Amino acid sequence: MAKARDKQRERFVRARERQLEYQETKAASLTDPAATVRPYFLQTQALRARLNAVRHITSADRLIEVGSGAHGHVFWFGCTRSVGIDPLACQYKRLFPDWQDKAATIAAEGERLPFSDASFDIAISDNVIDHAERPLAILDEIVRVLRPGGLLYFTVNVHHPVYDIASRIHGLWNAAGIKVELSAFADHTVHFTESAIRKAISRLPLDPIEQSSNVGEVRRAQRSAAKLGPDPLLKALFFKNATYELIAIRQ
Repeated sequence: MAKARDKQRERFVRARERQLEYQETKAASLTDPAATVRPYFLQTQALRARLNAVRHITSADRLIEVGSGAHGHVFWFGCTRSVGIDPLACQYKRLFPDWQDKAATIAAEGERLPFSDASFDIAISDNVIDHAERPLAILDEIVRVLRPGGLLYFTVNVHHPVYDIASRIHGLWNAAGIKVELSAFADHTVHFTESAIRKAISRLPLDPIEQSSNVGEVRRAQRSAAKLGPDPLLKALFFKNATYELIAIRQ
């Protein structure tokens, strides 16, 4: 069991390294920061409007974004008491100072949030946990630091069950010393199915307000876009990278 945990840790560290390499390349080619961040700003404003329709949001609300990354919502959400959590927070602050300075960030892992219970009014985790060492532990931690009556926005990619099996095999052969790295699996520590993530959510003290996925839409798009080649043909048969989305109130 200890060896399996060590190998899962190695897989997470490698996924984190690949993410940093990607963002370093992106930062090196950055010529117009304002144009780069505008789509992220607009997405955040649209998200705030959606959440405000559920519960009125003020600038004084305490907000945490777990996995704030290079371009997280926390930088443009408009709450003065905001904090972003990311293992690469220090590197991102160096790479993207134009907007990273708009919110406080802490270099920490979501499985061990450095805050007491019920510390925040709003929690955001947007397509993050499947890159982590212990994804479901992050969900537990997010709910722990969210106050009763607090608002949660959560998304994660979901996939056909075949990718969950393939991801486990990829992890096993790397654990066995076969260093063949496939990008589809090297960047993620787990490939959730929709049923698995819904089951994980159902055990938490949350009242879902909106809960949905775009599996049908993604499946149709990937089938209609199928071309010659193993990757598009595989996606035509077995959908990949749909999004599960949740808005919920902490009980």
